[in-house]
Amino acid sequence: MVDIAFLAAILATAFCLTSFAMPAVIRKMNAAGIVGHDVNKPGRPEVAEMGGIGIVMGVVGALLLAMAMKTFFGYPFSLDDIMAAMLTMVIIALIGIFDDLFDMRKDVKTLLPMVAALPLVALAAAGSTTVSLPFIGAFDFGIFYIIVLIPLGVTVAANLTNMLAGFNGMEAGMGSVIFACVALLAVANGSTEMGLIAVAMLGALLAFLRFNWYPARVFIGDIGTLLIGGALAVAVIVGNLESAGAILVIPYLLDFVIKAYNRFPSTLWWGECGKDGKLRPLEGKVRGLCQLVMKATGGISEQRLVLLFIAAEGLFALLAILLYGRKLFP
Repeated sequence: MVDIAFLAAILATAFCLTSFAMPAVIRKMNAAGIVGHDVNKPGRPEVAEMGGIGIVMGVVGALLLAMAMKTFFGYPFSLDDIMAAMLTMVIIALIGIFDDLFDMRKDVKTLLPMVAALPLVALAAAGSTTVSLPFIGAFDFGIFYIIVLIPLGVTVAANLTNMLAGFNGMEAGMGSVIFACVALLAVANGSTEMGLIAVAMLGALLAFLRFNWYPARVFIGDIGTLLIGGALAVAVIVGNLESAGAILVIPYLLDFVIKAYNRFPSTLWWGECGKDGKLRPLEGKVRGLCQLVMKATGGISEQRLVLLFIAAEGLFALLAILLYGRKLFP
């Protein structure tokens, strides 16, 4: 049984640490000239970049507190699981930092999260290789799960969440919905380890969202976007609910398909802001899911676009809860 009070304490810790860190992160990034242009606004104002560093601080600090409580007060969860999960997330964050600073080649950035998955591979080698599939039940993938599915899952999830981004509050807003869902699934399925990862991410993302909401004072950067997908993969692998994770990334997968059709454009993916404050696709061309929504609506404000995507993520979260969180509805 999951200790709800314990999870709440970890969530609060992550929230407080990120809230405390963000003003300093924003000041430091502005002072160092690590800024990006808010391309969806007239005049393309400069905004501090790499705000995901504050999220990492909150998550790592909260998980370290959980580990201390396990060591000194005997809270019941697997220390090995949390250490492997945290190591994977930190490696992914480092990849994001390097990309934010030095703009890695796309193929390198795409494949590097496989290296980050190695702690989970080692963990799975001594654990279960069975995956719960919707409408089918448990299926044992054996060694294929360890050497292929885990690295692939971490890599795919990290890259998917890295692509659907670039609008004030979108990454952190959708991420908050994702990890709120994962936390509920953890409680329903009795996985404290999965719950700890989820609430640490949820607390940090909610705190970050205050600074990233429209008009954003800071961007999340690749360090944050990669971390959201990587942490999701880590959580569902540790909690053995990989199929739930697959449901939660469906909006990101739809965006991937459109961008793949357009050969993954690195520019012109944003919206052109008209005098009415509404975003429309640049050159009238759809290069991603966000531009598809802009075109379908005849123009939409950035705030409404973000809220629409957060709501869409909420629908898939509800589907995941209905399929895998039945214990929440006795």
